[in-house]
Amino acid sequence: ALAAQSFLALAIGPVGALLIVRFLIGVGEAAALPNFNRTVANWFAPSERGLGIGVSIGGIGFGSAMTPPLVVWLMIHYGWKSAFYFTGVLGVVVAGLWFWISRDSPADHPGVNRAELDWIMGGENQIEPVLLSPKGSFKEVLLSPSVWFLTASYTMLGYIAYIYLSWFFIYLVNVRHFEVLKGSFLSTAPFLAMALFCPLGGWLSDRMVRKYGPIRGQKSVGASGMFLTSGLIYAGALAVDPYTAILFLSLGAGILYSTVGAYWSSTIEISREHSGALSGLMNMGANLGGTLSPILTPYLGEKYGWPLALSVAAGAAFLGGLLWLAVGLQDALSPKEPFS
Repeated sequence: ALAAQSFLALAIGPVGALLIVRFLIGVGEAAALPNFNRTVANWFAPSERGLGIGVSIGGIGFGSAMTPPLVVWLMIHYGWKSAFYFTGVLGVVVAGLWFWISRDSPADHPGVNRAELDWIMGGENQIEPVLLSPKGSFKEVLLSPSVWFLTASYTMLGYIAYIYLSWFFIYLVNVRHFEVLKGSFLSTAPFLAMALFCPLGGWLSDRMVRKYGPIRGQKSVGASGMFLTSGLIYAGALAVDPYTAILFLSLGAGILYSTVGAYWSSTIEISREHSGALSGLMNMGANLGGTLSPILTPYLGEKYGWPLALSVAAGAAFLGGLLWLAVGLQDALSPKEPFS
């Protein structure tokens, strides 16, 4: 909110100052998702990790759903800077609550009883470990082809997710011709779908893991979800009726996020000891995709039309599904790695 009046603006201009502030916000936020995943690794038994991460990341959907109408309301009544002040204070409050309530280990939390602790710790024997040994070094983890297939697939997810985060509201107003306030409310639909489907997908991932084991269980949810996302986004891109387009595109966003539990719990299965670093690597891929899509999508939309721009996103989802199918395949054939 104060970037244009800061000392940075005097040196590099208001836009440069805003870019630096945005970059620093990203530095701060980068810690969140790996910490979520490490918390789930420490606090949840293997049979519950998909739901745990699904609920955690599902919060992104709720937050993103509340943002457009809240920001528009604040801008209309109190000016655009008020939205920055409000969310900045909210971030400090949430950080304070997290620091006060959270613990690295459930054994250190006064609210955890012995039965809960025995379940969490004893849960390691509920499911046979797969992929890499939990005692493997991070270097050994990085040598696993599954890590890179998973990261590449999550890059496709990030490419698609950032279209919703960056352009969906503008798409509704400029392309589907909704007025601003109505568009701000309708733009919440994909994020509400994300919030709903993310925990459901995590729960389904846990069910599939218990039934088929970690490789087949997580792969079934991840791959099928990405393929289904591809079809829904493509249908939404070609829909003539704007409300039909919103329906298909919102379902596509929800199914996309239904795969998140499978992605993140897979990083825990690959190496619980390094799950924080490994999930950070995977999330780096998502942000690389998220760096490309806000630039490429409007360019394709302006030059070739938005049906093509969204069809490219559908293709990215399909590629993400294909990459999921390769997870565990090469490693299982390699005699050098201790796979079960």
